[in-house]
Amino acid sequence: MKRLLYIVTLTLVLVSCGTRSGYFKLEGRLLNLNQGEFFIYSPDGVFDGIDTIKVEGGRFTYQTKCKSDGTLIIVFPNFSEQPVFAQSGKSVTIKGDASHLKEMQVKGTKENELMNSFRKQVAKATPPEVQKYAEQFITDNPKTLAAVFVLTRVLASNDKTDLDKTLKLAETVEKAQPSNDNVARYIRSLKYKKNSDSGSSVPFFSAVDIDGKKVTNSILKGNVAVVYTWASWNYESRTIRDKLNRLKNDYGNKLILFSINLDSSKQTCRQNAKKDSTSTAIICDQLMFDSPLLEKFGLGYIPDNIIYNAQGHVIERGLDAKEIEIKLKNLLN
Repeated sequence: MKRLLYIVTLTLVLVSCGTRSGYFKLEGRLLNLNQGEFFIYSPDGVFDGIDTIKVEGGRFTYQTKCKSDGTLIIVFPNFSEQPVFAQSGKSVTIKGDASHLKEMQVKGTKENELMNSFRKQVAKATPPEVQKYAEQFITDNPKTLAAVFVLTRVLASNDKTDLDKTLKLAETVEKAQPSNDNVARYIRSLKYKKNSDSGSSVPFFSAVDIDGKKVTNSILKGNVAVVYTWASWNYESRTIRDKLNRLKNDYGNKLILFSINLDSSKQTCRQNAKKDSTSTAIICDQLMFDSPLLEKFGLGYIPDNIIYNAQGHVIERGLDAKEIEIKLKNLLN
């Protein structure tokens, strides 16, 4: 009898956790979307590469191996992104409306519910308000993966970000999470970015492009050059890439392009680059956000970019597509 009670109790505990140990499960329902497919990836190694989630009848289920806590990023058809924080043996539910993705709710763990509150807080906030709320969130929750996401994604993409303040916040998170390699890597990236403001030089690097050709820092000297990040699953980065390729066609050898692709496979990168009519260097080392080139250039997110003058010195960084076009036309005309 005692053994039976033990088994029943154990079963109830396992069910309450959501799924079996070593796995993480998410289930979702979206209004106004009957069928479709999402991309999903992990920037901190829950699994490698990019996977897909299929939606049927407005519902979807996804399960992955999960040995330790980590972050999953769902990329929706409109290329907006939703973080989900995974824990071994846990499950979460996602509910929302496909026409109002910013209001989506992820329930089942404290980290995801923390993120729900933050997303709701910044949904209609101005950039300075987002900066303020993000800084406070990180300060209040330095031990969480949610704080890492807000630090590396929200603050990194905010035009109002104070680099020195962000570095101090990152060091606070690193102190609370000393074994988190992503935070340590991000700090190194911030320090390089801090030392590569306007006037700093192209860093030394050596890489192999998707055609197997060796590429070094020497290609970024002698003409105006742009180094930028992009991926097939990130709409804004693809928009910037298309704009740069059109400018390359207009200005030819007066403009040098060097791109760091963050897809998980060279094949995917090649498929998206095969229509290029420009002679540009594309690096895809299949390491996504772990690419050492991101750290070399102080590129912390996607999309991101740096413009160098003909002498190989930084003149601008982190511009949007329209700002890049204006800046390059002023430089090259």
